[in-house]
Amino acid sequence: MAGTEKKQAPTEQAPIKKAPAKKQAPSKRSVGRPRRLDPDAMVATARRIIEEEGVDALSMRRVAKELGSTPMALYHYVQDKDELLMLTLSGTAAALPRPELPEDPRERLLAVAVHMHGILARLPWVLDVLALGELTDRNALWMVEEIIDSALACGLSPAQAVRAYRTIWSYVYGDLVFRRAAERRAQTPPGRRFFPEMVTEEDAATLPRLAAIKDEWRAYAADYEVADELDAIVRGLIERATATS
Repeated sequence: MAGTEKKQAPTEQAPIKKAPAKKQAPSKRSVGRPRRLDPDAMVATARRIIEEEGVDALSMRRVAKELGSTPMALYHYVQDKDELLMLTLSGTAAALPRPELPEDPRERLLAVAVHMHGILARLPWVLDVLALGELTDRNALWMVEEIIDSALACGLSPAQAVRAYRTIWSYVYGDLVFRRAAERRAQTPPGRRFFPEMVTEEDAATLPRLAAIKDEWRAYAADYEVADELDAIVRGLIERATATS
């Protein structure tokens, strides 16, 4: 008799566990070039710092901070602080119209010298930049060209013309520096006596000339025309050069 087979109950299959989803790593911010700067804004910022605080306050780091950037971003546009200073000067002379110059070379030389003094008197911060050395505005070189050309036309040699320009520039620069110092002193009167007030009657024996005119000194100095003084300098330079030639 055939045996009966026992049917086995179907076994339950264990649920298949799904592997946990892998967490995606946060994407790294791509490091690129510094954000693009506006060269005009960079120069304007540098010029404002110089005008308000002086040239010593200017630095690449300071300009970058004010522009919300980094010093390295500035180096994409300028090589160093000197080049940035050159850019601040660029266009200052071109912003002021050239004067009508006379044909006579001596009169032309004088007119250019007076114009140079007038420009720098209106832009006193430029003096601080020029004091650093051979920095200049290329657009201002026409004045140097005119002075040299006029001096040559007046009979000066090339060497004499260069020395004449240097003498004129020394007067222009020195006079403006002196005027700025006088203005600062007038705004904050000192607690001590400076010249000429420091000269007293007790100095009459050793400083007789100064003691005699000390009270009129400021009145005499106030009656001072730059054009007249430059005219005397130009005449002297030409007469000396032509007398020895």
